[in-house]
Amino acid sequence: MTPWRDVFLGVIALATLTIAIGQIAVMVAAGRMARRLEQLATEFEHDMRPIFGHLNAIGRDASRAAALATAQVERADKLFSEIATRVEQTLNGVQASIVSPVREGRALLSAFRAAIRAIREIRQTGRTRQGRGDDEDALFI
Repeated sequence: MTPWRDVFLGVIALATLTIAIGQIAVMVAAGRMARRLEQLATEFEHDMRPIFGHLNAIGRDASRAAALATAQVERADKLFSEIATRVEQTLNGVQASIVSPVREGRALLSAFRAAIRAIREIRQTGRTRQGRGDDEDALFI
């Protein structure tokens, strides 16, 4: 065996040992990093748990408020429709109570006019008949 062979074999052994030490160092660092990430995740979860609880409460409150608003809008709609119906009924009643006496008054006025016309016609007809009677007497043979 040549001395170079032993040297190269030593270099290979040293390189293998260096790689093994490097791999162990990487594994230790990865383990530390994994523990640190786990710790950060735990802290994040611990810090965010109240925030998520508050967000859930806000969501529930918003849902409840929307339901209450919907109920109030439905009540207001029902109230306005009832008011509109009652106003319409009241206006119809007022109109009926005003129109009926007006019609009766109009009928009375029409009756008075007809009576006055009839009296005038009777007077005019009576005068005309008297004047005709004189004329007709003159024509009578």
